[in-house]
Amino acid sequence: MTDLETRAAPTRAGALRRAAPALAGYVAVRALGLLALFLWSAARDKSAYTLLTARWDALWYVRVAELGYGYEVRTANGDVHSNLAFFPLLPWLERLVAAVSPLSYADGGFLVSLVSSLAAAWGIFAVADRVYGRRAGVCAVLLWAVLPVGIVQSMAYSESLFTALAAWSLYAVLTGRWVTAGTLALFAGLTRPVGLAVVAAVWVAAPAAFARDSRAATAGARDAQDAPEAPALPDTPVAPGTPAVPDTPPGPGTRLRRILGMALAPLGTAGYVLWVGHHTGKGPLGYLDVQAGWRNGFDGGWAFARFVGDKFTSFPAALAGVGLIIGVASVVWLYVTGVRQRQPLPLLVYTGVVTALALCASSYFGSKPRLLLPAFPLLLPLASALAGARIRRSAAVLGVVAVASAAYGAFWLNGSGPP
Repeated sequence: MTDLETRAAPTRAGALRRAAPALAGYVAVRALGLLALFLWSAARDKSAYTLLTARWDALWYVRVAELGYGYEVRTANGDVHSNLAFFPLLPWLERLVAAVSPLSYADGGFLVSLVSSLAAAWGIFAVADRVYGRRAGVCAVLLWAVLPVGIVQSMAYSESLFTALAAWSLYAVLTGRWVTAGTLALFAGLTRPVGLAVVAAVWVAAPAAFARDSRAATAGARDAQDAPEAPALPDTPVAPGTPAVPDTPPGPGTRLRRILGMALAPLGTAGYVLWVGHHTGKGPLGYLDVQAGWRNGFDGGWAFARFVGDKFTSFPAALAGVGLIIGVASVVWLYVTGVRQRQPLPLLVYTGVVTALALCASSYFGSKPRLLLPAFPLLLPLASALAGARIRRSAAVLGVVAVASAAYGAFWLNGSGPP
């Protein structure tokens, strides 16, 4: 963490040039996915654009942008689906696009998603490049692009917007830009409930930095007392007792920026949750009641475990159960590998919270792969392995997976699709 924070960051132009191969590869993969979707949808006499902008959650975001909060649907079994469950940043941006252009709210959501997906790809590259190097950064972006549910990155959903904000907030933490990190965490908290993961990363990293500075200051003072008097150069007088390599602690400005970043980080999530509680008249826990109306909650994974266990009651379903177990085991293995590779603490905290909220919630189980999309640090060990392989072999693997992902995304959206 110390080396990552003190290493000089490239200029904006230099950073864009460095990320250009990753962004070009990302655009190519997403273009392939969209082409497959449009061809598949045309063959089934469906509108691919409607699937991307006016189905499932995209409709709920558009309703928030158009009508504001207060819209709800009562289902036959008595559940109440309220649009208060959807955080406001994406609808705000949809409304902004519609206000300054002839585009509709749905068009605005699609545009925001496309721009955000590129910003997310760049942020993922920046984080991976910082931790593992440039080639790993390119591989990390391409792996994120070719995920089986990668088509969601191009939908009028909030996943791409959230991942962009989270990735750049984490990068700001790694480079010591605390106010930027806290501000981006604030906006991430206005995008999805899992914004708590970004807040946790900032809140863990800042005290760790304070503790590190305290240890460095103590060690520097001890070394100053123990070090022999350094010989003075003819034109450079040196005070007696000055260590050969002084360790300069951060000034008050740096400490203040850390505190300010920590203060800003939770304002988005806390502000919206408290507003929902006030709006519903149910106090600070009112948002949990809204989620309960959707049958969403956090039960430690018990409902998901029962869902997987029920798959083993018949043979065809048992194959799906095995696949789910393998998928969850793979996620856990990737996280443990990141711990063993000593990923920076903010990444581990962020990934752990995102993964826990995705796997341990009692929400619709088909949405769990989509909920894991923002957990991009899980891909870093795979990206590092691909970066160490020969370029042709890595390109062949990613190319095959990209084609499979494009076909699956087209099939998926023309079928059950993301809830």
